[in-house]
Amino acid sequence: MATIPERLVTEMKLAMKAKAQLRLDTIRMMRTAIKNKEIEAGGELSDSDVISVLSTMMKQRRESAQVFRDNDRVEMAEKEEAELLVIQEFLPAQLDANALRELVIQAIAASGATSLRDMGAVMKLVAPQTVGRADGRVVSEMVKAQLTS
Repeated sequence: MATIPERLVTEMKLAMKAKAQLRLDTIRMMRTAIKNKEIEAGGELSDSDVISVLSTMMKQRRESAQVFRDNDRVEMAEKEEAELLVIQEFLPAQLDANALRELVIQAIAASGATSLRDMGAVMKLVAPQTVGRADGRVVSEMVKAQLTS
C-alpha cells in the first residue's frame, strides 16, 4: 500500500488531468504542510507524523468553517468544508462513537483511573490510538463523560 505522500502525488496528477482546481489546490496545500514539517524535523516524516499534520489541517478547516458560518460568510465556509472532505480522504477512517467509547473504557481500565483528576493519564493512553481517527475535543469529552459516570 502506498504511503500518504505517495498517494498525494498520484491524486495530484489525477486532479490536474481532471482540472479539479479545488482538489488540486488542497492536495498541494497538504504536500506543502508535510514538506514544511519534514524541513522542521530535519528528515522524512513517519506515517503517524503525516497523519498528525493532516489532522491539524483538518481541525483548522473545521474551525475556520465554523467562524465563517458564524459571520454569515457561507461561500467561504463551503470552501473550507470542501477542503476538509479532500483532507479526510487521506486520513484513516474516523472512529464511530461506539468504537471510541470502547477505546476510552479500555484506557480507563488500563490506567486505573477513578476520577476526573486521572483524566491526563487516560488521555495519554487514548490519544496515540485516535490521532487522525477522532477529533481531540470529542475524545476529551468522551473521557470526561466516562470518568464522571
